[in-house]
Amino acid sequence: MLFPLYINHLYLFKIKEITLNISFFITLIVVLLIIVIFVLLAYKFFIDRIIKEKNAQHEAEVLHQKKLVLENIKAQEEERKRIAVLIHDDIGNRLNILSLWLNNLDTKGDELIKKNISGQMSSLVDSARSISHSLYPVNLESVGLVLYIEELINNLANRVNISLTVSSKFQKKNIFIEVQVYRIIQEFTTNVLKHSEATKIWIYIKDNHENVAVVISDNGQSFDYEAVKKGMGIKNIESRIKSMNALHKWKNILNKGSRLIIKIPCNDESPNQDSAN
Repeated sequence: MLFPLYINHLYLFKIKEITLNISFFITLIVVLLIIVIFVLLAYKFFIDRIIKEKNAQHEAEVLHQKKLVLENIKAQEEERKRIAVLIHDDIGNRLNILSLWLNNLDTKGDELIKKNISGQMSSLVDSARSISHSLYPVNLESVGLVLYIEELINNLANRVNISLTVSSKFQKKNIFIEVQVYRIIQEFTTNVLKHSEATKIWIYIKDNHENVAVVISDNGQSFDYEAVKKGMGIKNIESRIKSMNALHKWKNILNKGSRLIIKIPCNDESPNQDSAN
């Protein structure tokens, strides 16, 4: 009777020992899992922090580059303005005075000489005015963007047909924005006349108080953006767009024309680059 009881007791002991071993292994596995999860979470936190720091550094670099571009453009515009005003107010006025003196000059009947000199003086006055305007739109602040664009259109009327449409809600912007918009239109039309063989250019300006939309298009040969994006014409246009924190998009169809769409924010916030349409 004692032997079977001993065996039964031994069997129960073995079962308890196996149960304890299983519990130990389960506990060990749970502890290891907790350690692995903790390590993974710590690693993820470390990687996320590195990515966040790199993104912050990249954003700071991009912002710094934008500020450099803006300051560079502002410095260029100030220098252009100084030279343009000098040509417009000093040289231009001196030429006008010389022209007036010439008209009152007694050339002893030699009208041909007087006519030739007068023609050259008139040509010099026009050249000085043209150089002044190409350097900087001197009178833009007093005249306004729309009238200045209309003057540009009148000057090009004998070379290409240009139509301008401006929404009735358009309001005067700060001089920096207006100068950049005028420069972009001037650069676009210059490129069209040089390269596209277009007969028509359309300019559309809309102001909805949140942003200003400027659309410029033509019916010329257009161009492959990837092939010409490094050219000075495209670079000048896009650097001016960036200086205004504006969005832009080119829509070109070879042999059917080009279109440039620009959205300029009316506040100082940088727009989301994915929102251009």
